[in-house]
Amino acid sequence: MSSVIENVLKKCVELNAPIPEFQLYLNDLPGNDFNTLFKGLSSFADRYNDASLFMMGAPGSFYGRLFPTNSLQLAHSSYGVHWLSKVPKLTDEAGLPLINKGKIFISKTSPVAVKEAYLRQFEEDFSLFLKSRSQEMVPNGRLVLVFNGRPSADFTRDYCYPIPWESLSEAIAAMVSEGLIQEEKLDSFNVPVYAPSQKELKGIVSKEGSFELEQLETFPINFGDKNLSDKLFKNMRSVTESMISHQFGEEILDKLYDKFTQISIEDMATNEEYKVLSFLVVLRRKATDH
Repeated sequence: MSSVIENVLKKCVELNAPIPEFQLYLNDLPGNDFNTLFKGLSSFADRYNDASLFMMGAPGSFYGRLFPTNSLQLAHSSYGVHWLSKVPKLTDEAGLPLINKGKIFISKTSPVAVKEAYLRQFEEDFSLFLKSRSQEMVPNGRLVLVFNGRPSADFTRDYCYPIPWESLSEAIAAMVSEGLIQEEKLDSFNVPVYAPSQKELKGIVSKEGSFELEQLETFPINFGDKNLSDKLFKNMRSVTESMISHQFGEEILDKLYDKFTQISIEDMATNEEYKVLSFLVVLRRKATDH
């Protein structure tokens, strides 16, 4: 968002045009620490003394309406939309969590039904996200998204996630074998995240119909680099700890994350090309409803 403001201000100077006012809405779930966020806004505003910046928080899920109709010209989400609104239904006909037994996410050995369930949930969520933003955005407004994706229809271990879910699954399974975690808790736990392929993404955008895809770029980050892998290990606990402690309890956290880190390091040592793939997507709000 900073680069957008800076480019607009620079263009105004070049054209000797009046500097516009900026209204910024900052969105996150209600549990976010908005007080800390607002404390940091003054330093952000000080960088743009020549501009009138008005900023406010908008708590709530972006899988639904957040803003008035036709009130947004530009919307941006950074690493948000690959998180699902809920875990897909992964139970058998008897209601038992058996179809992804021993795993916490899609793995290479997961049944096709698991992959299809995750895709259905992502399609439902992302379609609702697009529909909600289309109602809030002015015609020809732009929606800019950055999120994790994958390069093909395949699900492989080294393709898209900054959190190595397979390694986390192995760490939990190891603690199950040691009697520190109940097997039932592992079997009933799945993470609510999905990285689509380009084909899946394009299909959902086309089917929903409110936006035109203007730009789709991919950029990989190789976490085989030691500096980046060190950063990964520092961040992965902060990203996953709340959901792990809720499912398995706080008392196992330190041992689990030590084991998780060890497995991840061993995995990356044998796979120097451990890459995280991200999508940069620019969508234009169509001038007329579909």
